[in-house]
Amino acid sequence: MQDLSKISVVLPSLDPDEKLIAVVDGLLEYGFTDIILVNDGSKQENLHYFTDLAAQHPEIHLLHHEVNKGKGAALKNAFRWFLANRPDGYGVVTVDGDNQHHPADTRACCEHMLKTGHTVLGCRDFNQADVPARSSFGNKTTSAIFKIFVGMTISDTQTGLRAIPRGVLKELVEVYGDRFEYETNMLLAFKTKGIDFDEVKIRTVYIEENKSSHFRVIHDSWRIYKLILAHFFRYTLSSLTSAVVDTGAYSLLSALLPLSGFALTAAAGVIARVISSLLNFFMNQRLVFQTNVDTKKAMVRYYMLALPQMAAQVLLTQGVYALFGIPDSANLLRTVIYAIVMTVLYFMSYMIQQRWVFAPQKSK
Repeated sequence: MQDLSKISVVLPSLDPDEKLIAVVDGLLEYGFTDIILVNDGSKQENLHYFTDLAAQHPEIHLLHHEVNKGKGAALKNAFRWFLANRPDGYGVVTVDGDNQHHPADTRACCEHMLKTGHTVLGCRDFNQADVPARSSFGNKTTSAIFKIFVGMTISDTQTGLRAIPRGVLKELVEVYGDRFEYETNMLLAFKTKGIDFDEVKIRTVYIEENKSSHFRVIHDSWRIYKLILAHFFRYTLSSLTSAVVDTGAYSLLSALLPLSGFALTAAAGVIARVISSLLNFFMNQRLVFQTNVDTKKAMVRYYMLALPQMAAQVLLTQGVYALFGIPDSANLLRTVIYAIVMTVLYFMSYMIQQRWVFAPQKSK
């Protein structure tokens, strides 16, 4: 087993009970020697748990929030304190205070981080029969949304057990969010900043069906999902803006160019696509995917996708014209068909763009 003396445990807590004592005792038993305990504005009657633990265990450093600021704020406060006060610390591991993370799993995540240098997510199995229905449904839904709209495969998006190297912490303290949405933003930052992460399977423990959780199903779920859906809406806006430019240019060129048949479709389509594709590239790079990928490399990949897509646009559009016998003079109908084909291809290309064209460079 590896030495954990260079890893600090970050333990945020709101209105704790005896379970917090069990969490601390378990961490100390399994070899952790530095615990940053954060009181996130707990009620007066719960404060003795913090003061008693800090008095009994010199391994604990206690941080106080006078009022409840949220889990994200508590985590970032602890991260900043670690960076400022533990110059030789390798990293931290975040743990929830409800005793649902077994200290052996906490240690396993830290050992994997020390071995690989990657951020580690302790991931539960939500297919087990004893998992509360709301937790299983919520986590599976969020994982599916992450995969579809963000292009990230994460089996447990809501895990509070995360081992994070020091260098990554410097990035994460700047991530937006003060409440539960911060943990989601943290995962999104892995994508945009090219942060390597691994998953380690951990025990799936729910005490009293997770009744002690401060997670508000509707309010906090919306705060989380709107972050992910905003990513998709930005892509939709980029696509629609480019589509309007593309369609407008195609319609204008179809009316002005002294050509007919396939030559007219090809010339108008190519010129329109060049204009709209440049607009779409820079909007996607800067507003949608927001990655650190090199612009030249991304542009090469983009046009390796865009050129075949452009050819497909022309061939499919002309194929529909020929199939239904639409004459060159039916400019409005030809434009509508062109726009429909283009929209289908744009949404197909989204998956390729997020997984390949704008795939971020790995952090060093």
